[in-house]
Amino acid sequence: MQLFFSPYLEFIRKAVEILPGVTEKLCFDTPAFYVAGKLFARLKEDGETLVVYTENRGKWMQQDPETFFITDHYQNYKYMLIDLSLVQPTILKNLLAEAWKSRATKKLLKELDQN
Repeated sequence: MQLFFSPYLEFIRKAVEILPGVTEKLCFDTPAFYVAGKLFARLKEDGETLVVYTENRGKWMQQDPETFFITDHYQNYKYMLIDLSLVQPTILKNLLAEAWKSRATKKLLKELDQN
């Protein structure tokens, strides 16, 4: 098995470790993050692009199309690609939290609110 390296992986791990119920496993041989068995973020094979679940991708893509974009593959899915070399860390943390909230169970959302 090939080791995967991304200079952004540790930042992403730290951003999601505070969210209840997050698990990390491989998806297409790259690190991916799940909640309640649902994928909410994964690194692309280049290690510099993040796939993130969002119901607001139009807003993000319109605001900054270089940083937030999709390819034809994602046209019919609620995922967006993020250029990790361009995104501001605070925005990335917020997008990861938003993706988690969109996929988490009510019980996990309540658990987050209690912390």
